[in-house]
Amino acid sequence: MNLLHHTNVSLRRGAVVGRRDFLRGVSLASLAAGTASWTDVVSVRADELRRDGRACILLWMQGGPSQFETFDPKSGANGGETKPIATKLAGVKFAENLPKLAGIADQLAIVRSMTTKEGNHQRASFLMHTSYVPTATVHHPTLGSVVAKELPHSDCELPSFVRIGRALNSGNGGLLGTEFDAFVVQSAAKVPDNVRPTTETARYTRRLALLDRLEVAGNAPAASANIHDHRKLYEHASRMVLSPQMSAFDLSKEPESIRQAYGTGEFASGCLLARRLIEAGVTFVEVSLGNWDTHDNNFDRSRTLCNQMDQPFAALVEDLRQRGMLDRTLVVWMGEFGRTPRVNPRGGRDHFPRAFSAVLAGGGIRTGQAIGSTNDAGDEIADDPITEKDLFQTIYKSLRIDTRKENMSPIGRPIRIVDGGTVVDKLLA
Repeated sequence: MNLLHHTNVSLRRGAVVGRRDFLRGVSLASLAAGTASWTDVVSVRADELRRDGRACILLWMQGGPSQFETFDPKSGANGGETKPIATKLAGVKFAENLPKLAGIADQLAIVRSMTTKEGNHQRASFLMHTSYVPTATVHHPTLGSVVAKELPHSDCELPSFVRIGRALNSGNGGLLGTEFDAFVVQSAAKVPDNVRPTTETARYTRRLALLDRLEVAGNAPAASANIHDHRKLYEHASRMVLSPQMSAFDLSKEPESIRQAYGTGEFASGCLLARRLIEAGVTFVEVSLGNWDTHDNNFDRSRTLCNQMDQPFAALVEDLRQRGMLDRTLVVWMGEFGRTPRVNPRGGRDHFPRAFSAVLAGGGIRTGQAIGSTNDAGDEIADDPITEKDLFQTIYKSLRIDTRKENMSPIGRPIRIVDGGTVVDKLLA
C-alpha cells in the first residue's frame, strides 16, 4: 500500500529535510499570505513543538474486544466460528477478521498475555487508562493527561490531548487539574463546533483585551488563584480559535487517495484525524471504537467491528511510517479486558480480565514479534504475564517519561505516575 503515491512529496518527513531551516522560520503570517502550505509548516514544526518529537495515539476499544476474534485466535471449540489466518510473521496468526493488519504484522508488537483483576467495565476502563483502580479520595490522571503534561507541545496552539469519539470512564486530568483534561471531538468527520469567534477577529480581540483589564482591576488576593486559572483557560482557548492550525481538524484538506486508504466510517475518520493532529504538534490523541461488549452474537458483531477497525488501524501505521513519524509516535491498541474462552448460550463471550491482548507499534517499540501466550484453551496465561502496571511502565518508558515522578494530591500526598510494575524489556527496541 502506497498511501502517499498521489500526494505532494513535501508531505514525507524525509523529503523535506533540505528545506527544514527555511520552513522553521516561516511564520503564521506567511501561511496566511499563502506563501507556504499548512501541511509544509506542520510537517517540519511538529517535532520542535514536543520534547524529542514524541507523541502517542491510543486506539481504545470500548467494551472489551475478544482476543479470540482479533489477535489470539484458537482452533477447536473455544475458537468458535473464527478461523486463524497467517500473518507476515512466521508462526503468528491473527483472526480471519483482520486481513489488513495481518499484512503489516511485522510492524506490530502483539501482547497476548495481558492480565488484570478488574472485570467490571467502569473500573477496568479506568484501570486501563490510568494503571490505578478508581478510588473516592484520589482522582488519578488518565494516560493522555500525563503524556500531555510530561511532553509539552510548546508553541502548538491546539490542545495537547484530544479525545475522538465516545469513551466511557476513561478519566481526565484528575489531580493534574482541568488544564490537562481532554478536548473532546464527538465526530472526526466534521470540524468541532464552537471553535470559531462569533464576531470578526478585531472585535473579538478587543473584547478579550477588555476582559483582561477587568480581571486585572478586580484581582483581589482572595480571588487571584481563580482569576489566574480563568485567564489561563481563556488565553489558551483564544489562541486555539484564532489559530490557522485549526485546519488540522478539517479532513477535507486530505487528498482523496489518503482518505480512501483509511476507509470509511467514524473510526476511519478518527484515525486519519489522529495522524493530522499529531503531525500538527498535538501530543496525545485517543480514538474510540465502541460496542465490543459482545455478550450475545459475538461472532457476527466482532466481525462487523473488526471490519471497521482493521483497515484504518493498518493504514494509520503505514501512513505514519511513510511520513517518517512512526519512530517517534507510539500507537497503542487495547480495551478494558478480553472475553471468555467459552461461548455462552446466547452465542456471546463474557468479561475475561485473566488473559487478553494488546498491540503496540512505533515509538521505539520492538515490532515484528508476539509477546506472551495463552494455553490452548485460552483460559490461562502460559508465559510472560503482563499486568496493566507493566504495560504502563513500558508505554511511558518508550515515551521517555519518568514514572517515578510524583504528583501531589489535594491533601498533600505524593503519588507516582505509575506505582509498581516493571518495564517489559522485550517490547523496547
